Amino acid sequence: MTTPNRLVLASVKDVPLDDVIAVHVAGHDLALYNVDGTFYASRDLCNHGNARLSDGFLDGDVIECPLHGGCFNVVSGEPCAAPVTHAMVTYSVAVVDDQVVLTAPEELEFENVE
Repeated sequence: MTTPNRLVLASVKDVPLDDVIAVHVAGHDLALYNVDGTFYASRDLCNHGNARLSDGFLDGDVIECPLHGGCFNVVSGEPCAAPVTHAMVTYSVAVVDDQVVLTAPEELEFENVE
């Protein structure tokens, strides 16, 4: 359920285990990751090049950008392989009633785009 304090991103069953999907919500494109049953979300755009992270390859807790092969840790957002040098924008999520929800929708308004 979408409320002022949380925003539904997807059903748990719609995010395959150890994979990433694209989600468009409230005018924003997000990448939603399922790492061993734990969910994470980020802005769906690599901050190094104009590529969607949801088109990348998820290996454990690392997403590889499909354009230049740079990598980010989806848990921390920190870069872990060149050519990326800046952390990706991440969002707080939780599972509520089999739905992955953004628990702090106001984070969408404070994107730190570099």
